[in-house]
Amino acid sequence: MSAVAAAPGSRTNPAPVPRATGAPTATDPALVRRAVRAAALGNAMEWFDFGVYSYIAVTLGKVFFPSGNPTAQLLSTFGAFAAAFLVRPLGGMVFGPLGDRVGRQKVLAVTMIMMAAGTFAIGLIPSYATIGVWAPVLLLAARLVQGFSTGGEYAGASTFIAEYAPDRRRGFLGSWLEFGTLAGYIGGAGLVTLMTALLSDGDLMSWGWRIPFLVAGPMGIVGLYLRMRLEETPAFAAEVAKAETERPKVPLREMVTGQWRALLLCVGLVLVFNVTDYMLLSYMPSYLTSELKYDETHGLLVVLGVMVLMMVVQPFAGALTDRVGRRPVIAAGCAGFLLLSVPALLLIREGSLLAVALGMGALGLLLVCFTASMPSALPALFPTRVRYGSLSIGFNVSVSLFGGTTPLVVTALIGATGDMMMPAYYMMAAAVVGGVAVWFMTESAGRPLPGSAPAVEGQRPRGPVHSPAAP
Repeated sequence: MSAVAAAPGSRTNPAPVPRATGAPTATDPALVRRAVRAAALGNAMEWFDFGVYSYIAVTLGKVFFPSGNPTAQLLSTFGAFAAAFLVRPLGGMVFGPLGDRVGRQKVLAVTMIMMAAGTFAIGLIPSYATIGVWAPVLLLAARLVQGFSTGGEYAGASTFIAEYAPDRRRGFLGSWLEFGTLAGYIGGAGLVTLMTALLSDGDLMSWGWRIPFLVAGPMGIVGLYLRMRLEETPAFAAEVAKAETERPKVPLREMVTGQWRALLLCVGLVLVFNVTDYMLLSYMPSYLTSELKYDETHGLLVVLGVMVLMMVVQPFAGALTDRVGRRPVIAAGCAGFLLLSVPALLLIREGSLLAVALGMGALGLLLVCFTASMPSALPALFPTRVRYGSLSIGFNVSVSLFGGTTPLVVTALIGATGDMMMPAYYMMAAAVVGGVAVWFMTESAGRPLPGSAPAVEGQRPRGPVHSPAAP
């Protein structure tokens, strides 16, 4: 059955989703806080790496892809960046169905280990000058490990928080997942900015670039500890309780063909979310430096300031989605990017620090419309039985095709056309696609997840809590 059933008064009338069943589930506030912390930290570690990779892309190009052409170096570096996204759907097809079968908590622990290992390995790879062509080959291999593990990370983390959260606070609690994303970006950007300011070009090239990647080791250990201490989500526990033995395997075909309407909506929503996200937080630092010849340190500081602004607004925007709904907030973001992308980029191209800050700040506030809404809106597209798997597939297909390729495609478009406004046009096109998806999606704010009982805030029950993830 499709997961985009129309609510009363909806404009569309697709096939119905499983409705909420059973008595309301009382959530334990302490467990909810632990779940949010563990999920957000994993997301922070993931995007710490992606942020560092983007902000230090120029240096990585010189270390791993020697060439006399700076544009060719940047394209090669972003090519390795994009390669990780090509295997994300494979990771999603492995980890997603596994999460629906054995539990969310176990799979999220595995993805944490793989992410930390892949990131840590990048910091150990010798340079091109030392081992020649094996350097970029090993870099690509490490990126593929990261991409494969990331295929199960975001969908699992958002599902984990959504299934723990009370219905009326799912937007607010889900927004902390992207708060972790921003914290990871800020950690990566801050460390790169500090190294750029303190180290000479020679030191940065020889050893300084390794530091951010090596930091992933301790971060991964902490994140793994937090995730191993978590109990399984109430929604998944209820699914397991329906069967006397281990849950039967859900066919991959059911996750795709049985959810095709919801998958199309998911792809459209994730497209606008990730194109604008990667454009602002991953591509813009290199755009300011390589294309506009902006001072590297000042450019990174501007992006860092924008992310701090987004972090401040993020929880309030998440709470707003609980009050007015996910659809109005996402629609406002799509309209904003359609109307303001060109003026914002013109401000950025003006070059002064104030103009760049205003243009980037405007784009950052529009992006919050997505970062605050998507962690709660996307899991609500699918029923519990296939939620992790279907969301992993839809999310990662869209990210791989449109989000992760954004820096590479925009850099290539600018090189081919010479039009420095390509980033704005790309965001506007994404906003149109997102607007269509918003038009057809069903409002989920304040409502139970499809196929799950209503979730309300309450106290943790006395006595042992059954956890299907326990051995």
